[in-house]
Amino acid sequence: MQLVVLTALGVGGATAIGALIGFLFKNISHRISDLILSFAAGVMLSAAVIGLILPSMEYGSIVMTVAGIFAGALFLNIIDKFVPHLHKLTGSGEENHPVSTEKLNKILLFVLAIAIHNFPEGIAAGVGFGSGDVNQALVVAGGIALQNIPEGMVIISPMLAAGISKRRTLICALLTGVVEVIGTFIGYAAVSVSLSILPFALAFAGGTMLYVISDEMIPETHHGDERHVTYALLAGFCLMLVTDFYLG
Repeated sequence: MQLVVLTALGVGGATAIGALIGFLFKNISHRISDLILSFAAGVMLSAAVIGLILPSMEYGSIVMTVAGIFAGALFLNIIDKFVPHLHKLTGSGEENHPVSTEKLNKILLFVLAIAIHNFPEGIAAGVGFGSGDVNQALVVAGGIALQNIPEGMVIISPMLAAGISKRRTLICALLTGVVEVIGTFIGYAAVSVSLSILPFALAFAGGTMLYVISDEMIPETHHGDERHVTYALLAGFCLMLVTDFYLG
């Protein structure tokens, strides 16, 4: 249980680390931020497959795994109908324009969207520990934490540009991480109560991660000729393969 607590704090704390980096480097170029986010997407892709989907197939059936993947993706798809995320909110190119009430509401909606999307990611981190394979659980949690760093970074600049104080901006960033901590504990508790739901829960968590990668992270990093971000994604994917090989 202590390891789960530390993991929850680490996953949620990664957002805070990203926020602090965002304060220090407010004008990070698109190229650098895209590389970081694409690398994180590769890490999450590998973690979702190795740490969640393959174990789901081992503990259950292929039908259960496929059903869980689509259920997880559909869950986030429904959330997106009400609260759009990342490229849907940050692609307007209005950052240098005077901030209107409408723009401020849009920025706050963006922060709320990140918080809501962090919840199933936290669940994914917690569910991983239900399998009893600590190494694979740490691979999943590490992939999510790495993805949270650039996500924490992108919160800062829009909020500061909107005239929100540094203190409130930091608090908002920290709250998005707290949501993930809560999700981690809920995911762990769910599979601890009943191991029979473990295969579906693992696949569900994997489906949510695949949805985030495809619908949010990859589109956010592509603005034209983006071969360099493709290699960053492959590097992140291979890093987790190597990590799992030596940890396993």
